[in-house]
Amino acid sequence: MKLLVRVKEARNIPAMDLNGFSDPYVRLQLGKQRFRTKVVKKSLNPNWEEEFRFKVEDLNEELVINVLDEDKYFNDDFVGFLKVPVSRVFDAVDKSLGTAWYPLQPKNKKAKNKDCGEILLSISFSHSSSGMDLNGITDYGSHVRKHPDIQIESPSRSFNGPSSAPSPSRVEDITYSKEEKSCAQKTLAGRIAQMFNKNPDSASSRGVDLLEVPETAKPEVLDDKCEDQSFSVSFEEAMKTMESRDQGSEVPSNLPGGLLVDQIYVIAPQDLNSLLFSPDSSFVRAVADVQGNTELQLGPWKFENGSESLKRVVTYIKAASKLIKATKGIEEQKYLKADGKVFAVLASVNTPDLMYGSTFRIELLYCITPGPELSSGEQSSHLVISWRANFVQNTMMKSMIENGARSGLKESYEQYATFLSQTVKPVDSKDMGLNKEQILASLQTESQSDWKLAVHYFANFTVVSSIFMGFYVLIHIWLATGSTIQGLEFVGLDLPDSIGELIVCGVLVLQGERVLKLFSRFMQARNQKKIFEFDAMDEPPSVLDVEVYDFDGPFSEATSLGHAEINFVKSDISDLAEVWVPLQGKLAQACQSKLQLRIFLNNTKGSNVVKEYLSKMEKEVGKKINLRSPQTNSAFQKLFGLPPEEFLINDFTCHLKRKMLLQGRLFLSARIIGFHANLFGRKTKFFFLWEDIEDIQILPPSLSSMGSPVIVMTLRQGKGMDARHGAKTQDEEGRLKFHFQSFVSYNVANRTIMALWKARSLTFEQKVQIIEEESEEAKSLQTEESGTFLGVEDVTMSEVYSAVLPFPNSFFMELFGGGELERIVMEKAGCLNYSCSPWESEKPDVYERQIYYRFDKSISRYRGEVTSTQQRSPLSNGNGWVVEEVMTLHGVPLGDYFNLHLRYQVEDSPSRPKGCLIQVFIGIAWLKSTRHLKRITKNIVSHLDERLKVIVSVVEKEFTTR
Repeated sequence: MKLLVRVKEARNIPAMDLNGFSDPYVRLQLGKQRFRTKVVKKSLNPNWEEEFRFKVEDLNEELVINVLDEDKYFNDDFVGFLKVPVSRVFDAVDKSLGTAWYPLQPKNKKAKNKDCGEILLSISFSHSSSGMDLNGITDYGSHVRKHPDIQIESPSRSFNGPSSAPSPSRVEDITYSKEEKSCAQKTLAGRIAQMFNKNPDSASSRGVDLLEVPETAKPEVLDDKCEDQSFSVSFEEAMKTMESRDQGSEVPSNLPGGLLVDQIYVIAPQDLNSLLFSPDSSFVRAVADVQGNTELQLGPWKFENGSESLKRVVTYIKAASKLIKATKGIEEQKYLKADGKVFAVLASVNTPDLMYGSTFRIELLYCITPGPELSSGEQSSHLVISWRANFVQNTMMKSMIENGARSGLKESYEQYATFLSQTVKPVDSKDMGLNKEQILASLQTESQSDWKLAVHYFANFTVVSSIFMGFYVLIHIWLATGSTIQGLEFVGLDLPDSIGELIVCGVLVLQGERVLKLFSRFMQARNQKKIFEFDAMDEPPSVLDVEVYDFDGPFSEATSLGHAEINFVKSDISDLAEVWVPLQGKLAQACQSKLQLRIFLNNTKGSNVVKEYLSKMEKEVGKKINLRSPQTNSAFQKLFGLPPEEFLINDFTCHLKRKMLLQGRLFLSARIIGFHANLFGRKTKFFFLWEDIEDIQILPPSLSSMGSPVIVMTLRQGKGMDARHGAKTQDEEGRLKFHFQSFVSYNVANRTIMALWKARSLTFEQKVQIIEEESEEAKSLQTEESGTFLGVEDVTMSEVYSAVLPFPNSFFMELFGGGELERIVMEKAGCLNYSCSPWESEKPDVYERQIYYRFDKSISRYRGEVTSTQQRSPLSNGNGWVVEEVMTLHGVPLGDYFNLHLRYQVEDSPSRPKGCLIQVFIGIAWLKSTRHLKRITKNIVSHLDERLKVIVSVVEKEFTTR
């Protein structure tokens, strides 16, 4: 038997949030079966209209309905509850309580809100189950044989409701033990026997006979066709039906989990839809074989809920991975939109066999939209696949489940996209948009718009007044009579007879001249369309500045009529093919002037333009810059809404200083500098152009900056106003100032930022001036004795190792020379894949280099990575060297909470000839606070002491051998 509960709406819900509203949703429970409705945001009278079906095993159970208010960061607030006995529904007329309002009860008597509102419910037993006769109970097998069209569901099966039931993301799987099922069936059989049979004893015995039917003799359980209003159709007919019923609904937005696939393919949208979702397509099975999935079963597409929704169920066995075993996946696919051009399919994936599998669902959204028209004339389709993890129960493993799902989906859909690219040709960037010849040819068209342009151009006071005066003079000539010849006049010549007539004639002549100039300029503008070409391959263009002048001759000063700025970073290439730009300026704004432009960017160097630009920046930065992957670039473009030709150069973890420090990442590209942070779901995001930066200053490290230098970027007046929420201050001239600090690798970040800024916005004279200023300011970042860098002097240093060694300091300094000795020692010390850059001169007698290696398992069971910067300088007495090192750990727990600062001081030993004194100091710069501070410090010091002993012993052994 099934109990149908339709949750319609509620009214007068108390306000649980500070904004005076609530975000209510409903939880329903019958026994161990639980469901929940969707959340209605900011409403005191919510409307749900959702239906749920419960399997009734015991008529003594109660249906519990709880109304709660969703809270994003804390536990959900309780609003009210309601209990309805199942027996009350069973004993009612027609086994139904109808549709009625039920008052919600408070949680307890001490609750503040006594009036919890009301909820509108419709509760009844399904007609098919209520019409059940006794013969169907007493003779289970014969009933199935007599009525082959009816399949009876087994309580051991998990719930699978009809189309009106909630989505799988809100359904919790329920399993029962055999004892519970047996007791429930006995109670149910006995109650039915009491209702329909005069002999309860015989009915009870028959109920027992039913329970004694062997488990293997029960038929396979499927959905009851009498209750399921769905019907199967062919895929082509289903698409035509969906297209005819489409009401112009919007395309669903991408799911918040991120994008798995974002690619344009050379195929029509309807053909790509058939390839991915048609039952006859072999693509799905081929992808399953590639990914190692087995037992794939594609259910038929069915219309449900009165032909309003089109669904199907796909089941498969997911291949085992390194983290999880092979598990069964149940995927319900549903069409959200299909209008013949745009297709959107939502897939909800359930993996009940996984640990915590009943607490979440993975939702995937496939969106197919028409792509841009290709130069070859072929159709293209834009496929975007996004995902999210939808949790139906609270769990402490939420973050771990999301991270595992993200990595697993990323790997699976990389294979998916690769295989799809082998089946359907992806679109190259060079095939997108219009080419140069098409744009230039289009300049000769649109002759039908001449009249419109003429009306806009000549609709001004000068032309209107001239026409009026012309008609006035013509009417005057027609009405006037001829005058006698007088003065110096002769036949055919009529001169002005007074000063007033002379002035009128002069005004008419000047007015006619201006009108003729207007006609002349209009015809010249229509016949002489200028085409300008710029070579922007050395520097990717960010902004095009356009200014319109009024030119009256070579000897008069040109007057500006207006100016405009076209931002290539905020505009796509297709948007610039035909653009009307409003002009700025007093004259232009008064006349609401606009300028028509057709702009195209043509890449003549292909993919080499990025490599050439990066190699150019490597010389400026002094460090190798790796080309980022297409997936990373795509994520970067999506994050800041950038055009597809933008490419990421580098990114750094840092703090943005405003009223409070905000940790995030600084992204650097060829044209912009952007910042992104996500603190408890509150996102901070902005970017501005390199050309907008007027000045960059380096403030020395201090206590307030956590021992880190601060990079202060000052924008030009009126620039970067979209990013003003990230600025720390704004000076009297209206210039925004941005403060960035606490870089993990400050030297690399500073060099990269300065190189990109100089390349974009500085003249040669300004570059020379900055170089001179940097050489002076660098002294403030370095102590006179040891050349301390990166704010090491602000970190408390303590000695962890000291020894007098029986060899000169010159031999020990080979440990930092990048030669064979350094490689041997570091391998013995557990450093894998050890690599270092050559020493580069930063200042007189000061050298710097970069180091990278991985920890061996004997050092760290997490096998973390290390990137460090070393700086070498001589001691003030000239008897030795000081090596400063800033070490950053990656891939170890809490590795981003601190930086390690090491100082190696090597000098001649005064007590031992031909010997050297070694002293090693350590300091820990904490970037974040943690309760494990003492534990981490103790662990680091002990490991470093053991590592230094190994290093010294290996160096001493090598000296003895040589």
